[in-house]
Amino acid sequence: MSDAASSAATAAAAGSAAQPKKVVVRFRATGNAPILKKSVYKISSAQRFQALILFLRKELGYKASEPLFVYVNSAFSPAPDEIVNNLARCFGLDGQLTINYATTPAWG
Repeated sequence: MSDAASSAATAAAAGSAAQPKKVVVRFRATGNAPILKKSVYKISSAQRFQALILFLRKELGYKASEPLFVYVNSAFSPAPDEIVNNLARCFGLDGQLTINYATTPAWG
């Protein structure tokens, strides 16, 4: 293989690796929170957790002034600036990141 062909192949591989992967997110209502019509979504792994919260608020029709508590795996609420890929890699199960949401505090 020539140097030009090998450089092109390397550049093509780097270009495809640069595209953000998708993370499968499963939303689960907790307590008296409304249930989403569709509970499984694919989002970009490069997104921050805050984007996921804003998306959930939009899907539920919640305003910023309405309380919404969001947890990962029924355990903890990550910082809004946490990267979704990090959460999925560390706390995902069966290739999915489970996000529980409630209108009142459910877990500590």
